[in-house]
Amino acid sequence: MTNKTCLIFCNCGAGIISDEKKEELSEAFKPLGVDIYELHDLCAFSLSEKDFLHQLDKDYDKKLIAACYPRAIKNMFEQNGVQLSNFEVFNFRETDTEQITAEISGNIDETQDETFYEVKNTDLKVPAWYPIIDESRCTLCGQCARFCVFGVYSYNKKSLKVVNPLSCKNNCPACGRTCPASAIIFPRLPENSALSGAEPGEDKKPSGNNQKGNLFVMLNERNNARRNIFKQGAFQQAEEEKKKALEELKNSFKKPKGNA
Repeated sequence: MTNKTCLIFCNCGAGIISDEKKEELSEAFKPLGVDIYELHDLCAFSLSEKDFLHQLDKDYDKKLIAACYPRAIKNMFEQNGVQLSNFEVFNFRETDTEQITAEISGNIDETQDETFYEVKNTDLKVPAWYPIIDESRCTLCGQCARFCVFGVYSYNKKSLKVVNPLSCKNNCPACGRTCPASAIIFPRLPENSALSGAEPGEDKKPSGNNQKGNLFVMLNERNNARRNIFKQGAFQQAEEEKKKALEELKNSFKKPKGNA
């Protein structure tokens, strides 16, 4: 195989960028002279179409990805067992069309005469709204698993996993707001924050699963982070989001089956 580059363009179904911007990006990418795969969308593909992504990894030496926050995409691939090597993520949430196109173009080593452009859809019907765990920051405190009432997590003192991702309720990032280490990511969350995948602020230092530091220091950092959450009103917001999700679930059971 020759040294080839492809562009994976996430046509996000969560509304984090406008339809107009998605169309702009699509048109701007077409002259780049590489094979382009427009996926509807990458969150769903990482759950239900891993074989397709793995084939792209075999077919191309370099994978450029136009999507959301790099931290969100990297951890989403790791959590869902997506084996993709030598990839770079370009953030379309905070970058305009001209800038992201220029950045991607600058990372293409060799162009081809014509751009191959393919639109791919997934059969996954349930919106892929689910939490991603940034294991480099997770302290295994279990706060998210205890707060969630939908059975999304499996937790013990040595392990925290997302085991039922599609049991998560859309528009309920409540568990992530209670995380003292900013280790929970919702890539489809409209807000631009650490909760949606931006790099956490310098005041929230990572305490990864493998850190072998002073136990007292780690616990002190965790307690300080928890106090900050309460001060910022995040816990109250989380409670309100969880309550709303529960009400919507309850109403869906009452809805007659014949209704749309």
